Amino acid sequence: MDCSSGGLVPDAKITVKPGYQVPFAEKIRQGANIATAAVGFITEPKQADLIIREGQADVVLLARQMLVEPYWPLHAAKVLGQKDKLPPPNQYARAW
Repeated sequence: MDCSSGGLVPDAKITVKPGYQVPFAEKIRQGANIATAAVGFITEPKQADLIIREGQADVVLLARQMLVEPYWPLHAAKVLGQKDKLPPPNQYARAW
């Protein structure tokens, strides 16, 4: 389940900070015992890794960050020391 408050109401007062919607995923995951996806200003690899490791969500969705940084997965793999475990897409293999 993708857990987001939506932010569809123009006059809603939402305090935006890194991971601001992660608590929704965590509560739903615990209460409903279903897999959840965390969203909400998740931009750093260590931040995303911690959300998964601490069991706050089962997956992290990046959306805007992937628009800003399309090679985010490669960046994350380097930061987390996993670059050798991330195979390149076939069409990028020579440049990886």
